[in-house]
Amino acid sequence: MLTRKLTYLAASLLFLFSACSSDKDQSQANPFASIEIPALLDRAPEIRYEKEWEMIQNAYAKYLYQIRQGEEPEEGLLRMAQLFTMEARTSGEHGHYYPGALKILDILLQKEDLSDDLRFMALSTQAGVQLSQHDFSQGLKTGQEAVKMNPYNAQIYGVLVDASVELGQYEQAVSYADQMVAIRPDLRSYSRVSYLREIYGRPEGAVEAMLMAVSAGAPGSEESAWTRLKLGELYQHYGELAKARATFEQILAERPDYPFAIAALAHLDMEAGDLQAAEAKLDRACKIIPEFSFYEQLALIYKKTGREEAAQEKIQEVLLMLEDDVLNGHNMNLEYAKLYSDLLNDQDQALKYAQNEYQLRPDNITVNLLLADIYHARGEMDLARQHIDKASVTNSKDPELLAIAAEIKS
Repeated sequence: MLTRKLTYLAASLLFLFSACSSDKDQSQANPFASIEIPALLDRAPEIRYEKEWEMIQNAYAKYLYQIRQGEEPEEGLLRMAQLFTMEARTSGEHGHYYPGALKILDILLQKEDLSDDLRFMALSTQAGVQLSQHDFSQGLKTGQEAVKMNPYNAQIYGVLVDASVELGQYEQAVSYADQMVAIRPDLRSYSRVSYLREIYGRPEGAVEAMLMAVSAGAPGSEESAWTRLKLGELYQHYGELAKARATFEQILAERPDYPFAIAALAHLDMEAGDLQAAEAKLDRACKIIPEFSFYEQLALIYKKTGREEAAQEKIQEVLLMLEDDVLNGHNMNLEYAKLYSDLLNDQDQALKYAQNEYQLRPDNITVNLLLADIYHARGEMDLARQHIDKASVTNSKDPELLAIAAEIKS
């Protein structure tokens, strides 16, 4: 995606360490001394959060030194990969950080005498990145390899829950979530319980679990903001719009300029018919991070307000962003399918991408719901009914699912 300039500190360190890595003795003693480490990209000013960004810069410099010259370069590699996964989510620079993290982890895992603890953590981190890249089958496989090494770590069960949900293995996901909560009842485990309760048609229970997750988080942290965002989306999805707005505004009070909360408020404005306010908020969010869904929402506003040329220009920007993601190893089948179906009304192209995703995860509710909607738009009602039935297997009360099901079966 978009790239930003290196910080002066990071650039200076890269120069220093590239000179140091030429020393043959050091390279022989440390096999990682000369490997290429991706740059730390500058954050947008709105999301530096003062001390947080300073801490990230210092951590990057520390891990880089540890990799090049330190006594425990393996740990430095692991910490650098973990830092990259966090920065990917915070900055939106997925195409830069996720491939970089995977490259580092691949190198680390090739070391035959790597300690069991580091191998477990590297596999756990690798599985998480694979899920972020939408490689769900491989993420599950990696996670299962990791859990054999340490079946008492809650974090790895979170990976297994997420992978199982994405692959439509919902009963297995519940089992993993139960084990996760038993080991460590915290923000991460409660939030996954919430997801599963919603999937199984218990929205009130989902809200209850997400409130527990929020209360377990550190106010102002990215992780806490993301969890509260999910709470707000639950409120919004099930019609409690005032609670949703208050929740999104609370995020911004704790973590100013959090772009996903800004975009969530824009979505509420769109639902209320205030397209001017929604557009202003989305413009603001787009200036902070390069998140394609913000651009999609802007394109929709342009279409609703009769600015077709501007809408098409914005759609082309989205297509370029998706292309960049794919080039960097990110599976975007579902995102392409929704774009072609909702914004371009090209159901043939939408169907192609949706079918590609269906081949990868035929039991996933979201994939089947999208296929049902596309087949309905194409007038292929038998296929639409087939997929809406598959999307309804958990008795979800999702309003969108129920509305599409009612249309198809009417």
